[in-house]
Amino acid sequence: MPQLQASPDIDFHSEIYRDAYSRIDGIVIEGEQEAYENYIRLADLLPECKDDLLRLSKMEARHKKGFESCARNLTVTPDLVFASQFFASLHQNFQDAANENKIATCLVIQSLIIECFAIAAYNIYIPVADDFARKVTESVVKDEYTHLNFGEEWLKANFEAVKDEVEAANRQNLPIVWRMLNEVERDAKVLGMEKKLWLKTL
Repeated sequence: MPQLQASPDIDFHSEIYRDAYSRIDGIVIEGEQEAYENYIRLADLLPECKDDLLRLSKMEARHKKGFESCARNLTVTPDLVFASQFFASLHQNFQDAANENKIATCLVIQSLIIECFAIAAYNIYIPVADDFARKVTESVVKDEYTHLNFGEEWLKANFEAVKDEVEAANRQNLPIVWRMLNEVERDAKVLGMEKKLWLKTL
């Protein structure tokens, strides 16, 4: 992955930084909450994997608490209203797929798209984060690779049966991720996270 050095110009306590951080951290917190709920729903859809999925959901809940502590460390109030709107399309698509028992679509959204988005963001953020947030994020990102692996392994094992559904899920949801990335470009740049580095890691 591209190596970044924290800019000496970043003032973690400036108003412009804290304003941008309120939205970015809100997105991270909401993303972990979405993941927590999604894995619980997947546990109902895949009862044979229930224990593993509930374990993943508990990890996501811990991640959420970690990122809440990052906001407190900078005395920032996460913008959870913005974050909820940010995830609204993926949230609705996951719910619709779950209601239709489209397990492959649910796994594409959660275990591939959301996890890959998170891993890319966390890896780019770590080198430019404040010391407290860096330690939290380094711990979280190690877990996220195991979450990604669950979805990859299930989809690989069932690929022939779900190939068409996976392709449809990608067509429906990948454009949403691109829109999401563009929506946070300005705030991410304030935090030292350049868009061109996201594109290299996604």
